[in-house]
Amino acid sequence: MLDKVLIANRGEIALRILRACRELGIDVVAAYSTADREQKHVLLAEEAVCIGPAPAAQSYLNMAALMSTAEVTGATGIHPGYGFLSENADFAESAERSGFIFIGPTAETIRLMGDKTSAIQEMQTAGVPCVPGSGGPLADDDAGNRRIAKEIGYPVIVKAVGGGGGRGMHVVYEQSALAGAIDMARREAASAFGNPLVYMEKYLETPRHIEIQVLADHHGNVIHLGERDCSVQRRNQKVIEESPAPGITPEERERIGALCVAACQRIGYRGAGTFEFLYENGEFHFIEMNTRIQVEHPVTEMVTGVDLVAEQLRIADGQKLRWRQEDIRFTGHAIECRINAEHPETFVPAPGRIEKYHAPGGPGIRVDSHAYGGYTVPPHYDSMIGKLIAHGENRAAASARMRNALTEMVVEGIHTNIALHQRILGEHAHIDGGVHIHYLEQLLRGS
Repeated sequence: MLDKVLIANRGEIALRILRACRELGIDVVAAYSTADREQKHVLLAEEAVCIGPAPAAQSYLNMAALMSTAEVTGATGIHPGYGFLSENADFAESAERSGFIFIGPTAETIRLMGDKTSAIQEMQTAGVPCVPGSGGPLADDDAGNRRIAKEIGYPVIVKAVGGGGGRGMHVVYEQSALAGAIDMARREAASAFGNPLVYMEKYLETPRHIEIQVLADHHGNVIHLGERDCSVQRRNQKVIEESPAPGITPEERERIGALCVAACQRIGYRGAGTFEFLYENGEFHFIEMNTRIQVEHPVTEMVTGVDLVAEQLRIADGQKLRWRQEDIRFTGHAIECRINAEHPETFVPAPGRIEKYHAPGGPGIRVDSHAYGGYTVPPHYDSMIGKLIAHGENRAAASARMRNALTEMVVEGIHTNIALHQRILGEHAHIDGGVHIHYLEQLLRGS
């Protein structure tokens, strides 16, 4: 019985999980570092336990400390949120072996989908369209690698098998640069992920980033909740997300959504998950699956009315999905802006004390944030301090509400990227919809 949950995370997602638990009558244990004593969810939780000093390696990434906290507090479940240990198969396995409910997929599934080459092979078998590529890790064979690149066709991109977030990733436009790019990617992958293996794919020049949200229970029931467009990115980090994706037809949504559902059933997936695709010239190309809740999940919640975090908890408790695919309806449009504590032009992180904070309001406005007046943003973690979400009857209405909300939002004492969001939402390319993943970088360069 899922009656007490340890939140193995911090910030806005920890507060989001706490709220979902409260609605379902589940008690919460907040695990926090010494830098996070004044976090909202820590102050609101039934129990709170300090698990270590500020550095994440000694606190939020300390599996032993988290397991000990779950045990001494009598927690029955552990919710990893996103980031930190959320896609760590060893953590999921350790939790379940210790008798806790891991609120996510099995360790086996996390390992399968965490290895990019095995994930691609599994998706190919399931009939999910993938980017043309090497089909597996690259060998230490320069001639063989050149043959693979020639068959794929330049430009190609070299990626880390166990990676993400743009690390261990290099684009190659000509054969002479291939060997050097592979060596560099291997070194970066080994340093960042402890795994030097890399693979190769066709580099798509101007794709969009489209992802499909799924929910699956323990009983073989799976549904998809439509798509999100996450193409506004900087250095492979998402900045603005929206749902539905501009220009994607209901027929395209149903076709790719059905393939994702079938793939989940094939691998025995459970919980919330996201299939990420590059979309170009009307074609979807699978790149990876995230086996956790996504930062951008609120836009899906706004257009479907489904509380994804609450559903994670219900699924972990062994309950069946409450919907069939035909029950899911998409209403209006939603846009999310990630509000970061960083300089809007240099993007240098800007930790410090928030002297004044005012959250915007009005119809269709939602703010997911742990920030408040007097809160000190620590320098040890990701710079995101919240998410601003706007929902309207259509994309134009949602955009108008977002522009108003950005104008109303006040965060004084530190730099934020609010001005950057205002600039992007005023650009004609974004207003028209359907920008590619390189759009923001080109805008910032003035090209």
